[in-house]
Amino acid sequence: MGHYNHSEIEAKWQQIWQQNSSFSVSDDHKKPKFYVLDMFPYPSGSGLHVGHPLGYIATDIVARYKRLCGYNVLHPMGYDAFGLPAENYAIATGTHPAHSTEKNIARYRQQLTKMGLAYTPNTEIRTSDPNYYKWTQWIFLKLFNSWYNNSLDKAQPIETLVQQFEENGNTAISACTSFEETFTGEEWKNFSPKHQQEILLHYRLAYLSWMEVNWCPVLGTVLANEEVKDGLSERGGHPVYRVPMRQWSLRIVAYAERLLQGLTEINWPSSVVEMQRNWIGRSTGAYCFFSIDSKPEIAPVKIFTTRPDTLFGATFLALAPEHPVVKEITTPEQQEAVFTYCETSARKSERDRIANLNTTTGVFTGAYALHPITQQKIPIWITDYVLASYGTGAIMAVPAHDARDFKFAQKYNLPIIQVIQNKNVKENSAYEAKEGILIQSDFLNGKSVLEAIEAMGQYLEQAGFGKVTIQYRFRDPVFSRQRYWGEPFPIVYQDDIPYPLSENDLPVTLPNVQSYKPAGNGESPLANVFDWLNHPKGRRETNTMPGWAGSSWYFLRYIDVENNNQLIDFQKQKYWMNVDLYIGGAEHAVGHLLYARFWAKFLYDIGVISFQEPFQKLVNQGMILGNSCYLFKKKNEQTFVSKNVLDPKESYIKVRTDASFVQDEVLDIESFKEWMPDYKSATFEMDSTGKFYCHIEVEKMSKTFYNVVNPDQICETYGADTLRMFEMFLGPLEQTKPWSSQGISGVYSFLKRFFNWLTDDTGNICWTTEEPTAEEQRVLHTTIKKVAEDIEKLSFNTSVSQFMIALNELIRLNCRKQAIFEPLLVVLSPFAPHLTAELWGCAGNKTLIHEANYPKFNEKYLQSDTYDYPVSINGKMKFKINLDIQLSEAEVRELLAQHGDFQRYLGDKSLKKIVYVPGKIINVVV
Repeated sequence: MGHYNHSEIEAKWQQIWQQNSSFSVSDDHKKPKFYVLDMFPYPSGSGLHVGHPLGYIATDIVARYKRLCGYNVLHPMGYDAFGLPAENYAIATGTHPAHSTEKNIARYRQQLTKMGLAYTPNTEIRTSDPNYYKWTQWIFLKLFNSWYNNSLDKAQPIETLVQQFEENGNTAISACTSFEETFTGEEWKNFSPKHQQEILLHYRLAYLSWMEVNWCPVLGTVLANEEVKDGLSERGGHPVYRVPMRQWSLRIVAYAERLLQGLTEINWPSSVVEMQRNWIGRSTGAYCFFSIDSKPEIAPVKIFTTRPDTLFGATFLALAPEHPVVKEITTPEQQEAVFTYCETSARKSERDRIANLNTTTGVFTGAYALHPITQQKIPIWITDYVLASYGTGAIMAVPAHDARDFKFAQKYNLPIIQVIQNKNVKENSAYEAKEGILIQSDFLNGKSVLEAIEAMGQYLEQAGFGKVTIQYRFRDPVFSRQRYWGEPFPIVYQDDIPYPLSENDLPVTLPNVQSYKPAGNGESPLANVFDWLNHPKGRRETNTMPGWAGSSWYFLRYIDVENNNQLIDFQKQKYWMNVDLYIGGAEHAVGHLLYARFWAKFLYDIGVISFQEPFQKLVNQGMILGNSCYLFKKKNEQTFVSKNVLDPKESYIKVRTDASFVQDEVLDIESFKEWMPDYKSATFEMDSTGKFYCHIEVEKMSKTFYNVVNPDQICETYGADTLRMFEMFLGPLEQTKPWSSQGISGVYSFLKRFFNWLTDDTGNICWTTEEPTAEEQRVLHTTIKKVAEDIEKLSFNTSVSQFMIALNELIRLNCRKQAIFEPLLVVLSPFAPHLTAELWGCAGNKTLIHEANYPKFNEKYLQSDTYDYPVSINGKMKFKINLDIQLSEAEVRELLAQHGDFQRYLGDKSLKKIVYVPGKIINVVV
């Protein structure tokens, strides 16, 4: 019997794989291909915990299996290397983000290698590499120099738009644009060059516009929504205000219909598909125009509604506090109240405003609008439940048929007019259903809701009071950040107009800076680098691109990572795309996945790629949860109490501790005190056993919760093969599951037993060349078939179970036959690549195991002549009996009567009936 030294074996084979570039792709494009991809990680300084590799191990198993099946496999890994954590670290320590990022990547690479992950060599990318982000900048230039032609339903070069402007103006152009004025070709030619560029910005797919952002004056920077809580910055707790700032955006709304249609063409989890549909939020409705009373010089307020049928029930207009018309219409006596309300609202994030469903607040502007049909005056209010970023930033409020409007009207004593016949909404609540008969609605009276929606839409268009349209909930994403550590924009400004640099100027690289802190005036630290800032063609853009810029197309660069002349070779992408299997977290459902689909459709429009949907099959791996450990501390005292002796009359505060200080719920007090010096003098009340027990809660594994488990420790103690198989054994890939170290030793024992069963004391293989029996062949071929089916279904946990069952059966049969174990090694190799590579080599094979062919199962060995019948007595299963499936019912009765267990259970009872179902069950009634 051999000795399984996992440390030596794994180090040996990881070195061999690296030296041989073992998992390279073939240039033979006649072979079937399989592109398997992980969502690439952001390399944090803390490294990986055991929750991170769950998806990586799954894709590695699939990649290794597909290679064995004869596929040309691309399985790359890279790093999402731009991001805020590296910049914050730079601000705190002065360390250049490139240095900390490089250090973190080296740590990740070491950990991934230690787990035996077979990534395709020479394909690594990082988004912070100028050779990579040169092409991110190139894509931005293409977006900037493109517009969306609704007539052709695709992007086109901006030059084609300019040509149409010169010939006929913009009246006949159907484009996705925010520009509403019209002009002739002659007028276009007479516009100044600056004005022409300002108009083109309303059509470009990458454009500048004024956006409401979260501005923190103390930090001197714009913050993302997730960095703001209750009007304060997450970092430092400083006041944050919503202010308008000129930002780059991408016109993703132009692709809304194609993004919706594409969801029908891919194999994704239904929950993710539904999330994207809801996020895009397509709705058919109408614009309505409300003129301002006594102020014809002010343009009518445009609102969007999905319920034009309720127009006669509109009793007030509600505007977002940021709506540009607010300042123009507010009366002098209301200015102070409106100003105060707007200032208060500016301190709230959009997320807080949306989430605050139970509270409605607002202020009357003093102005009135004219109902477009009745011309009656209706008051104009501002309220922060209306968002400037959604719709038009204004709504017609119909309290009788909208819950929030109803609350608002009740609070401020505004009219409530019921226009759909149903219950008495004045005394109860709004009636929001799209069913019923219209009342108090002039020409709509007597119509059903659906009939009224159509009739009112037609009326509004014919009368010039509105327009039937399609609206989308999602908005064009902001594409600029006031940060240093991101892709610089290839843009310069002349006379405050943005102009693109030449493609020959790429990449625009990041200069060194004296300080990584924002400039303090809303610009990034780049604004302080004057030599870099002042380009011969103008003043450079000082914002940088967001983190999702580089991650929106990285799957393409893996295919052609060394191409310095183009983003990707067309023939290579034609062979490799789409991604056949993409595994990552569900948290990217409406961020990364939506943007990547958008960029793919744009690159398709400009002829760079031949597909529109990048990820054919998507799987979201579940989270691995960790055990968080808490101590109970007496309120206002430095005394901790073991959870077993808590006084129910006492008040306690829960204090987290690092889970590594806790073993079987017992705290290592000295380690805790050293880790938390504030409690060095604290007292600890033990239980009667003299131990201090902690409270355990299962939560998301996170360094924030101090409950992470380091995979390096698992690999050190049990080996990478054990870690791989154990993570797969925890449960179905897509399910969230708690981490439990208790089962690791069982998986480790299986691998040790497998290795030791096939090796002698000198470490040589000890299998025999005898012919296998039918029973041994059944065990092998059952495993071959089941594991192949499981991998295709990503049911890895049941594969691990099958390996354990197979080994137990073969040991029971005392089988060490080469004809059984040699193919079994190949089947096991995607799961335990190091152990199987070692045994394969010990057997004298000239090729490496990953170069073998996955064995084919033989159906004849799966057909058994016997069956283990469960025998039930009066409906309860008592024992099993193995019988030939060809036996007649009379023969079964005879054999059953002779069986000892049957005689024991029957006893002195009389036999009434035997029900025999061949190949299924025997049921006995006594």
